[in-house]
Amino acid sequence: MKANKVYSNWFLIPAVSLYTILFIIPVIIGFTYSFTNWNSMSDAVKFIGLKNYQEIFTLNSPYLYSIIITFVFTFFTIIFKGTLGLGLALLLNSNIKCKNVLRGIFFLPYALSPLIIGIVFISVLSPNGIFNEFLRLIGFDSIAKGWLTTPNTVLGATIGVESWRMIGWNMVIYLAGLQAIPKDYYEASSIDGASAWVQFIKITIPFLMPSLTITTVLNTIHGLKTFDLIFALTGGGPGSLTEVINVSVFREYSLGRYGMSTALGVVVFLITSIIALTMKNVMTGKEVK
Repeated sequence: MKANKVYSNWFLIPAVSLYTILFIIPVIIGFTYSFTNWNSMSDAVKFIGLKNYQEIFTLNSPYLYSIIITFVFTFFTIIFKGTLGLGLALLLNSNIKCKNVLRGIFFLPYALSPLIIGIVFISVLSPNGIFNEFLRLIGFDSIAKGWLTTPNTVLGATIGVESWRMIGWNMVIYLAGLQAIPKDYYEASSIDGASAWVQFIKITIPFLMPSLTITTVLNTIHGLKTFDLIFALTGGGPGSLTEVINVSVFREYSLGRYGMSTALGVVVFLITSIIALTMKNVMTGKEVK
């Protein structure tokens, strides 16, 4: 037994070494540079302490606004992706016709590149795009507009596109959870006269808690780290109305402010890690054992 234990531990060395080289060391270097004024204007890199972080968290700071936008985006996409994904999973777990074809159709957007989706939806949501033409066709001419260029609708439009892209992924996770629930529970409760709603609350939801934990935590991480889709759709505009944190990271890097860009990256990393780990611990404690 002891020999087997030593043998298995030796096999960890390549994985731990690669993880240290490719993740731990870059993170430590990133933390270090976040305390400097590293920029493209000078070769001298000076230690400036917490100055970058003070600039980020100053009241009325554009970076603080980016953090707020990121939280709003993440909150609403979690709700829409989770709710609609669960609804589709319940529908496609029933005995409807063509359910396998429909599962593939709803999952397809997740297989596409976010950049491709962004380019397509710029056309779909433009003033003369397909969406507005459909609204005019059914008599809603008054609300047709450039959904990605109007300040009142741009954030909602990006939330809608991101939710549409990820609903199929959520559906697949929920479908796997639904198919793992023993049918005996439903049959026994039906004999006792339980309604479909009671079965959903008392059987489906408790057994789906592991799936709910996975989707909620990963949707949170996706939301807080979002970049490519929003950058393709709006570039953070109009103005800075959709400038999430990672768009700020990219903008600062493009301006040559590498120290500030790194500090923003550290903020994203810390916020994402703290929130994701907290949610995982809270939700895991509520799972059926």
